[in-house]
Amino acid sequence: MTGVRLAVPPGRAGRLWLDRRLGAARRGADLLDRKLRILSAELVTRSAAAERAGQDWRRLAAEADQALLVAALLGGQRAIRLAAGDGGAARVRIGYAVTIGVRHPAQARVTPPPGPPPWASQPVEQARLAHRAALDAAVRCAVAARAAAVIEAETVTTRYRLRAIRDRLIPSLEQARAEVLLAIDEQERSDGARLRRVRANVADRMNVEIRAGPGPPGPPR
Repeated sequence: MTGVRLAVPPGRAGRLWLDRRLGAARRGADLLDRKLRILSAELVTRSAAAERAGQDWRRLAAEADQALLVAALLGGQRAIRLAAGDGGAARVRIGYAVTIGVRHPAQARVTPPPGPPPWASQPVEQARLAHRAALDAAVRCAVAARAAAVIEAETVTTRYRLRAIRDRLIPSLEQARAEVLLAIDEQERSDGARLRRVRANVADRMNVEIRAGPGPPGPPR
């Protein structure tokens, strides 16, 4: 996998620069790993809830269809249209929650249109109630499915970020740090060898001066 290209300062400043970033990257990886585990567990819970909500919706939708069929057979389509009136459409208000920094739908409130007129037949009223239950179930299903989708998307994003840090950034920082340490070691070896040569030259000159002894005395005053 291609590493991350880094602009590292030279020398010991580069080592300190890399140490700070390597520590930050490792802490970030630990946090992302913890977040990924929490999100994975939450995704299992949300997916199961969405599956149950979908099953309830499909069951109640089938019951609503059956109730509507009975009402149509007993009272006719005209009775259903008259009972529906012009009450308008149902309204849905979505409530949101935040799970480990992820905002997602959590609940919904359904406001149905006005009920049928008092003269509506019993089969029509039963069909209305059955459709109301199916509508509530459909909204719960939509909320649960959307919450699961949001958690799943965040789980995938977190997994990609964690892999990017663990598989690219941290290895690149570790490699750059090893190269900086090697360069520092070579520089110290070179400086040590240079210092030893200087000391040897100084010692040689001192030995030569000692062997030569003091110069001839000057003329008497």
